[in-house]
Amino acid sequence: MYGKITNFIKELYPHQEFVPLHAPCFSGNEKKYLNDCIDSTYVSSVGQYVDRFEEQIAAYTKAAKAVVCVNGTNALHMSLLLAGVEKDDEVITQALTFIATCNAIHYIGAHPVFIDVDKDTMGLSPHALKEWLVHHAEVKGGICYNKRSQRKIKACVPMHTFGHPVHLNELLEVCREYAIELVEDAAESIGSLYKGQHTGTFGKIGVLSFNGNKTITTGGGGMLLFMDEELAKQAKHLTTQAKVPHRWEFIHDEIGYNYRMPNINAALGCAQLENLDKYIANKRETALQYQEFFKHIPDIHFFSEPEGCRSNYWLNAVLLKDKSAREDFLQYTNDHRVMTRPVWGLMNKSDMFKNAETDALVNTQWFEERVVNIPSSVRTALL
Repeated sequence: MYGKITNFIKELYPHQEFVPLHAPCFSGNEKKYLNDCIDSTYVSSVGQYVDRFEEQIAAYTKAAKAVVCVNGTNALHMSLLLAGVEKDDEVITQALTFIATCNAIHYIGAHPVFIDVDKDTMGLSPHALKEWLVHHAEVKGGICYNKRSQRKIKACVPMHTFGHPVHLNELLEVCREYAIELVEDAAESIGSLYKGQHTGTFGKIGVLSFNGNKTITTGGGGMLLFMDEELAKQAKHLTTQAKVPHRWEFIHDEIGYNYRMPNINAALGCAQLENLDKYIANKRETALQYQEFFKHIPDIHFFSEPEGCRSNYWLNAVLLKDKSAREDFLQYTNDHRVMTRPVWGLMNKSDMFKNAETDALVNTQWFEERVVNIPSSVRTALL
């Protein structure tokens, strides 16, 4: 059976001795814009491509403003600072996530609280969140507190796992009831829509990533999405060392951060963005072929987009029947030069966050034992 699967994947990605999980695709104006950037000599954090990339991402996502960062982790850190998270506050998130989500929380000296995910999204569950808050939280003076730790619960950070949107309307409702700011970790979900609206534009702030393995890439890079233009101005100020504009003086009016994306990276992003819709259509076609193929494979289920959503299918995922089957699948596919990988190790099991508060994480642990990502690159033969 595993031989049949690896052969099918190799047919999807022909002429490759080794099929990677997700390789970048450069099929447009990347070299042209990079050369233009080099010729201009503006290769650092000032230049026309930085402004252009921010404007184009804002237009694409229909955010009011977008602010670039050097990577998605920096963008998450900044988003939490702007949401008012301070040292020893608590931030609710999911244990089924890439470690950047939790690292950003830790940079502030805040504490993650891990809540279960939904079976249809692999993302933070509004029902599980409400259940935990009912029993463990109270709102006093417009501030949410953890009744056990007495810490303030300032923010909630759902992550759109593999590009599949979480149940945003329900999460927003719960967060509003408990006076908690919603910050979307939309790092994996550029081009994904929830009820027709782009992910990252529902909460106070949304965060995108343009790492080398993402749907489009700037090499490394991140983006903050805002519906509040004043908050976006503050973000731009803080991410550029909090420097007050002046023709020659160096004046800084608060603690700032060197989170600026270089112009040369933004040039790459502008070229990539021109082909984003084409890449997503390509990846969705691949997902459809996987979905049809796995209908006929016993004990392996292809994970499809949630109802009412359009996923970018950043990374396709299959569910094996148990942990043993997952390990056998990983061993066979990687031995036969098809890259697959398990879902991330759960954050509450890492040494750094093992003492964090959690709920039962029933679905989270179920996914951890079964999820495998399979090759998901743009298929260049179809472009």
